[in-house]
Amino acid sequence: MESAIPLALRCPRSRPPTRGDDYSPPNPAFTARFGDALQPMTVAFLGAQFRSPEGEALARAAVGLWCDLAEHAPDHHDIAQGTDEAGFRTLVWTGYWRDAARFEQWRQGLAFGAWWNSEHRLDEACGWFMEVASPAPQRLETLYSSPDGFEGFGRLASHMSAEIREHGYWGSMRDRLPASQTEALTEALTAAAPASPVPRPNRRARVAFSAVDHLALIRSGQDWSRTAGLERERYVRDVEPVLRAGMDFLDSEAGLAIGCLSSRYLRIVDKDLHPAEKSYGLSWWASLADMERWARDHATHSAIFEGFMRLVQDMNLELALRLSHEVSVLRSSEQRFEYINCHERTGLLRS
Repeated sequence: MESAIPLALRCPRSRPPTRGDDYSPPNPAFTARFGDALQPMTVAFLGAQFRSPEGEALARAAVGLWCDLAEHAPDHHDIAQGTDEAGFRTLVWTGYWRDAARFEQWRQGLAFGAWWNSEHRLDEACGWFMEVASPAPQRLETLYSSPDGFEGFGRLASHMSAEIREHGYWGSMRDRLPASQTEALTEALTAAAPASPVPRPNRRARVAFSAVDHLALIRSGQDWSRTAGLERERYVRDVEPVLRAGMDFLDSEAGLAIGCLSSRYLRIVDKDLHPAEKSYGLSWWASLADMERWARDHATHSAIFEGFMRLVQDMNLELALRLSHEVSVLRSSEQRFEYINCHERTGLLRS
């Protein structure tokens, strides 16, 4: 068993971990290893929201364009869809780059940059958004229930770790972050105002901003494609509805009140929008501490956790279900948010 924190990022602690080296977790879990690479990586969530056939056609065409751009292309991408609380269907194309500088070349390049910055985006039956995180390696952690369960940033990994120690207890998410060895990761130090007023629905507008230091991002995934029989029945009937209810809570005013600035529950699809048996929750939080309080104390997360644990126990720890999660805690310079023609409760606009 090894530490989730890679050797190259370990340092003398000024802040003690929640559990010591003698802790033994109740089940195996793993983390992605990125070899000797210590530069910031980037994940960019590009979205299209719509409520009409014309908007859907525009969204499909845009996703096709993003997939086909070859110059400085991401090292991995996926596509997902969902419906937000305002009833807008949303397509989200997610790109992962091993090198944050290469993402900037892609974003500002002639092919994507000309399309994104075109005035035509302001006059279409579609809203567009770009939400970007470029975490330093000290501020990123990943967790997988299986050594072959690579998702998200894990798709950029050189290999998977052996079984890790820091999981299965409250506080383990923070303990997996290398920066937590010396930093509290809670203070909101700076805030940047939006470049223009937050738009009202259906108003032509382009809004760009960064948020606050220590903004937290989580992508938490579920892959039930390998399940069968009782496990599959229990997941679909008992676990997934509770998970969906929790994500719906975070996407509400009540979720905003506890520090969840934005939340989406999305189903992975292929380029033709055929659904896979994979989903993920994506949420932005005012701080890691807010995310931790929801995970530890709130009834909606307790219901999710208890549902998963009942499934684990009923299957005697032998699960085909694959779970994954990645968390980053971002300085304001490591974020970028841009919204075009979006309704007022899209993403971080609602906060």
